[in-house]
Amino acid sequence: MVDKKWFTDARFGMFIHFGLYSVAAKGEWYASIQKVSPEKYNEYFETFSPAHYDPAFYAHMAKQAGMKYAVLTAKHHEGFCLFDSAYTDYKSVNTPAGRDLVREFVDAFRAEGLGVGLYYSLVDWHHPDYPAFHDPFHPLRGSNAAQSEQCHFDRYLDYMHAQVKELCTNYGKIDLLWFDFSYEGHSGADWRAQELVDMVKSLQPDILINSRLEASGGSLGSLLTDSPSPWAGDFAVPEQIIPPFSLKTPSGHPVCWEACQTFNNSFGYTADDHAYKDAQTCIRQLTDCVSKNGNYLLNISPDGNGSIAPEIVKSLREIGRWMQYNGESIYGCKESPLPVSSFGCRVTARDNILYLHVLQQPVGPLPLAGIRPQDIRYARILSNGAEAEVLTKGWAAENYPDYTFISLASQSNETQPLPDPADTVVKIVLH
Repeated sequence: MVDKKWFTDARFGMFIHFGLYSVAAKGEWYASIQKVSPEKYNEYFETFSPAHYDPAFYAHMAKQAGMKYAVLTAKHHEGFCLFDSAYTDYKSVNTPAGRDLVREFVDAFRAEGLGVGLYYSLVDWHHPDYPAFHDPFHPLRGSNAAQSEQCHFDRYLDYMHAQVKELCTNYGKIDLLWFDFSYEGHSGADWRAQELVDMVKSLQPDILINSRLEASGGSLGSLLTDSPSPWAGDFAVPEQIIPPFSLKTPSGHPVCWEACQTFNNSFGYTADDHAYKDAQTCIRQLTDCVSKNGNYLLNISPDGNGSIAPEIVKSLREIGRWMQYNGESIYGCKESPLPVSSFGCRVTARDNILYLHVLQQPVGPLPLAGIRPQDIRYARILSNGAEAEVLTKGWAAENYPDYTFISLASQSNETQPLPDPADTVVKIVLH
């Protein structure tokens, strides 16, 4: 079984959606939603020249933010390849860009010591052998242009498998392979999934593969059962949601998972989407994931020129400042083995240490359920090392003996503001 420890230790990664849809500036599903004609979409191919596509900068920002790995869309549903594939002319090296953008990505992120992942769409709206007319998502669905199509799906599968082999052969060690996505009629064996997984593992024995050879954004696949399929993958990928609790099989076996989230409301660059999350929101989502044994894959969406929105850059830097002092409560951490809880808090854990993430200003001392004062060796605020006193006397401790109370403030000012309003972390070391 492949070792997932580096992945579950990392906890925080960058997703990069970039392609011809970035030029359209209406999101990565624009071609499908608007039923865009191939002729119109070809305009983006003929003029694709992202002068500011700069993986070295993306990698620098990822590392500064405390991310440990990244995933780039080598090919999205539109079928356009950011890599120099021998099996298609529909690739970045044949545009005015004239560059292998996957090569630049893997080189830049490796130079920063970050893990490298590649997204590859199983779906392809450009390939002539991918069925269009009856497909629920294809831009040409139900159209006169596709009514008399003569598709040979096995020929498409040969093409798809050959491209995945290129990605696993031509770019050195790949840490993650992020497939997307399966749906009715195109799932599991329909992709020749066993053959595909066997080939990938033979070329990249240590690679982790996600669950979407049989799952979609709205389903998590058989990983959440006690009898997963041979192509169920190594980790589930809930999309645009953080599960309300850690993911486990019916028999209670933990399931490895990663929540993929957007910085605004779109994965692909959308010019009129300015609903950017601030650093506080991202920090809290990251903490929420780790407290439930999950990873957080936060998407950036470079525009058609390859630039990142200033709002995203600002938040990444602020997240990095928080991680600089509090990363200990994220890396290598997991769900608490003890049922410790408090209103407005999350708990992450490692060995005999609990990290209490205080997300809301308490009124007076903070009450903890699920732990006794005598279980605690000491408590400190992680960012500044200040003592967080475990109270054994006073009206709170006396009136509510089933709770443990921790003071986050000096005795002279019990209501002083939290050191970090985004997430103040209290490190609790147990006996």
